[in-house]
Amino acid sequence: MIGLWDTTGNEVVKALAAERRSAGGVASGMALTLIVVVDEKRVREAEAAATIASAAHPCRLVVVVRADVERDRNRLDAEIVVGGRLGPGEAVVTRMYGRLALHAESVVMPLLVPDVPVVTWWHGEPPEEIATDFLGVVADRRITDTAQAVDPIEALRQRARDYAPGDTDLAWTRITPWRTLVAGAFDTTQARVTEATVVAPGSDPTAALMIGWLGSRLGITPRWQTTDQFPRMREVQLRCANGDELTLTRDDSVATFRRTGQDDRQLPLVRRPLGDELAEELRRLDADQVYAEALGAAAGLTGLEQRPGQRVHVWKDPATAQRAEAGVTAHADMSAEH
Repeated sequence: MIGLWDTTGNEVVKALAAERRSAGGVASGMALTLIVVVDEKRVREAEAAATIASAAHPCRLVVVVRADVERDRNRLDAEIVVGGRLGPGEAVVTRMYGRLALHAESVVMPLLVPDVPVVTWWHGEPPEEIATDFLGVVADRRITDTAQAVDPIEALRQRARDYAPGDTDLAWTRITPWRTLVAGAFDTTQARVTEATVVAPGSDPTAALMIGWLGSRLGITPRWQTTDQFPRMREVQLRCANGDELTLTRDDSVATFRRTGQDDRQLPLVRRPLGDELAEELRRLDADQVYAEALGAAAGLTGLEQRPGQRVHVWKDPATAQRAEAGVTAHADMSAEH
């Protein structure tokens, strides 16, 4: 491991090359570059997840921690690990302070593995418009997590408004086991589904995407039955044209599958670690059309999969935006006093 404090992007590139040579050169087996954008308080969690994912998908891991963009002095600290605690590949953890944090691409771009796809994952609340973050514009695949937003359902709608082919969200990944079990229920029947109900908390983005998926696949309008008795999606109910009813109910890591005229069955439905969810999304590097259709149905939008796949960078200075917002608030307070 090499630690560089108050360094430059060029020094980071040189140190990575030196560490790679001493480790035997592992870059030839890299399938992609994974950029992780994360706050300081979530760095360890993101590193642990990325380590699991990189074990399944050899990659160069570049962690970007932005902090204190209004700081007077720019500073870059970096940690370089090759074949160590962050997985079998190469990892660079960068911490950027001051205005440098707004231009993270100047440090990250030289660290990308040549001629392989780039995936950017925001472990935290992503930018409202991904085009305002160059690290999203340069990526072939972009992974967000609306469950971490203050309002997950509104965040999911924003992901639909801002969608471009190549986007995905870990809320979608989390319903893969649900979708697998529901789809498997129709291996032995041709009955058409006429009604669907999803039982879940009203703030659960996985439920919104499940409803969107059922609606886009079956051509129906599923019902959302909200509940505050469970922390996440609890049940999916389906009614068929022939009168059969199918119900999938989750209890911890097991789901009970009930079907008219058949005995109940116990099926595994385990909540997976974050690293396994991330690894699943790294399996595909093309646009996920099924996700686009489900997201569009959940948000009431159509044609998401037909949007251009390339984004154009839109410059945005969050420090300026924060000052402008503070000025508007102060003006409003003064107006109220008068």
